[in-house]
Amino acid sequence: MDEQNRNLILATVLSFLVILGWMFFFPPAESTMTDDQVTDASAPADPAAAPAPPASGDAASLSGPEAVSADAPRLAIDTPSLSGSIALTGGRIDELSLKNYHVEVDESSPLVELLNPVASDTPYYALFGWAPGGDLAYEDVPGASTPWEIEEGETLTPDSPVTLSWDNGNGLIFRRTISIDEDYMFTVDQTVENTTDGTVRLAPYGTVARHGDLDLTGFFILHEGVVRMSDSELQELDYDDLPDLDQIAREGAPADVIEVIENGWIGFTDKYWMTTLIPTPGTAFTSVAKFVPDGEIYQTEARLPTQEVAPGETSGTSLRLFAGAKEWETILDYQQQGIERFTDSIDWGWFFFLTKPIFVVLHWLNGVIGNMGWAIIVLTLGIKALLFPLAYKSYVSMAKMKELQPEMEKLKEKAGDDRQKLQQGMMELYKKNKVNPAAGCLPILMQIPIFFSLYKVIFVTLELRHAPWLLWIDDLSAPDPTSILNLFGLLPYAPPDPTSIFAILSLGVLPILLGISMWLQQKLNPAPADATQAMIFAWMPWVFMFMLGSFASGLVLYWIANNTITFTQQYLIMRSQGYKPDVLGNIFRSFRRQKSDAK
Repeated sequence: MDEQNRNLILATVLSFLVILGWMFFFPPAESTMTDDQVTDASAPADPAAAPAPPASGDAASLSGPEAVSADAPRLAIDTPSLSGSIALTGGRIDELSLKNYHVEVDESSPLVELLNPVASDTPYYALFGWAPGGDLAYEDVPGASTPWEIEEGETLTPDSPVTLSWDNGNGLIFRRTISIDEDYMFTVDQTVENTTDGTVRLAPYGTVARHGDLDLTGFFILHEGVVRMSDSELQELDYDDLPDLDQIAREGAPADVIEVIENGWIGFTDKYWMTTLIPTPGTAFTSVAKFVPDGEIYQTEARLPTQEVAPGETSGTSLRLFAGAKEWETILDYQQQGIERFTDSIDWGWFFFLTKPIFVVLHWLNGVIGNMGWAIIVLTLGIKALLFPLAYKSYVSMAKMKELQPEMEKLKEKAGDDRQKLQQGMMELYKKNKVNPAAGCLPILMQIPIFFSLYKVIFVTLELRHAPWLLWIDDLSAPDPTSILNLFGLLPYAPPDPTSIFAILSLGVLPILLGISMWLQQKLNPAPADATQAMIFAWMPWVFMFMLGSFASGLVLYWIANNTITFTQQYLIMRSQGYKPDVLGNIFRSFRRQKSDAK
């Protein structure tokens, strides 16, 4: 391999190391937002901001009364996937836990809480209502403090919807029927009965609001914040990018108000969970995302068109709410039912053309095998099989270059310090023996996007969360829990906290196996002639061992499997070309060379 191509590989690997080092030593700070005031969200405060045609484009403040008291009446929610309750004050869905997911791997740990009331430490809830139009006042329509009454049903289950009602005392009777499936989809049907003598104008809406002090992962490769789809266009907005009321006042209309013509949805997404408003497909609506400084409230809204209700008539609308886990099969099923691009609520990243297919295959393999760790190994075999034609050419070239090393040494002696003469001689030697020195670069370059794509898949997909492999690996999305600092659990000391700078020294079994596999694989490759390059390549396996030690076990498992398969392929192909790799001899010679250099 000539110097130019060796430098290409060296630059590629060093760039990779720089990225890994930056990610480890300079992670972005976690976003912490304080909430000194406990406020609430209701309908738009200005009737002119109601979503009545023609749409004003305004996004007025959602302000409301005090928090719902702890002893306020509630209606229970009980499904195979969810448990919680609805506050009858405001009719908000504001207490929700995920039955199938625990905070820790241990199933005795608490359930994951998705939604919480305003009085809690992490307010996060869904609110539905009507915005007034015409001569109506906000007191005439249901909002955040409306005292709903149960008209039908006792507990919301997949088999038993519930109906709430409220009479405004001025001739309008509102009803809200809430139903839910066995997964995470609520359907909220709202009606208004007009018993007055005049026509009324009002507009239904849905709001998802969460207050400050958000507990975010805060990692730059993951999107947390607003996610929405508007007529086939997906958009992601970070919390810090939401325009506040002051910005709205300055600019006249916020940039994040979108008039959806036919299909869309909007909500908040976390790493594994999501709360999303979904109007009926084919329905036009106004999609709004904003930040309300008064109370530190982040809001997404789906404002439906204004309706005119004549005397004696009843008008209604329907809006769905997804509140739950971003399970691939579940959201795929909803997408197949008509929710456009719903699977793109998972943050596939820039390499979506790789991450999405990789996950689909991995998920299928897990379904067949029944274990995500073995599925990763089988996936690695499949990827290596696809890249085998490139790998074959690379390993054949390496075998021939190994055979040509004695002749290359003679060329170096003849050329002396004349590097141009050496390069010309090497090119003639390669051409004569039909050796392509760049053949070894392409497989390495191909592995980099695959590595990052698999890293993304393991990091963001729920199916890897708390997924066990075997023995001590009980969560493939987390680092290897063993530590060399306590002799892998034999000593009565806990390893350093993963967030500590000393965690890089706390190597587990898998990272150590990774370093060994890279070191063995390196012994099959032609040794660099340059002493500096040789030293860098000699240290590279151990640098990777430390750098990847804090990465997810699933990713380290993939890299070990990849190195093992690569070693086996390369060894067999090189033997088939007449070259018999002396791995043990290379190891002993490497030790002797390092010992000699030390002297």
